[in-house]
Amino acid sequence: MNFKVNPIFKNNTNAILDCIKSFNNAGILFGNGDRNVIKLFELNEKTINIKSFKIPNIVNKIAYKYFRKSKARRSFEYATILLEKGIGTPEPVAFLENFNFIGLRDSYYASEHLITELTYRELVEIPDYPDHDAILRQFTKFCFDLHEKGVEFLDHSPGNTLIKKVDQSKYAFYLVDLNRMNFHAQMSFEQRMNNFSRLTPKKEMVAVMSNEYAKFYNEKSEAEIFEKMWQATENFQESFAKKKRLKKKLKFWKSHS
Repeated sequence: MNFKVNPIFKNNTNAILDCIKSFNNAGILFGNGDRNVIKLFELNEKTINIKSFKIPNIVNKIAYKYFRKSKARRSFEYATILLEKGIGTPEPVAFLENFNFIGLRDSYYASEHLITELTYRELVEIPDYPDHDAILRQFTKFCFDLHEKGVEFLDHSPGNTLIKKVDQSKYAFYLVDLNRMNFHAQMSFEQRMNNFSRLTPKKEMVAVMSNEYAKFYNEKSEAEIFEKMWQATENFQESFAKKKRLKKKLKFWKSHS
């Protein structure tokens, strides 16, 4: 077993370990648990969020033991790096990895549970969401700051940014689902624009984001930023649709074979 606790929560080490060990028959289920299971536990008047990662296949079991860090460990380490860089994410609490003779058996990542008003997904699905334009523009500035700090968030999709209203006109943003990230000394224009590709299929939202991004990124014109951002979005939507069609075909063949 490999278990590490954030020094802030050192006094709660045993309680955290108990929560993780009782994961299967305690805690309150959060979300649909289709890939990874998330449960909420109470810890000294705080709610913590524990994610149990899907048990890896045999190849990954071995890889996560000998060659790569597990998703749980990466989530914990990346959250620590983000906070050091002044980027919003729920406070990491701990991670635990269980190994057997083959490799990684199961793994868990615990963080503080944040209650927020919305995620980026609501901006996509509810065009008349109150303060839509202001939130979208502040989110774009948040992305620009990420890029300036060299953070390439590879799972930058609609459900992975939590948005909290701070006051009448100000919003704070928190990244979740952190196990896939690259850190760069400097991010290229291409990397920056590709990082927007999974967020929305809506051209009008891309237009607002490129308009806002152009206010801070002086190396390209707004037209160039929009063109590249929209091209990256279209490419992603195309490959996403292709995968969906392929899955449908495979399902059809399986059911008719």
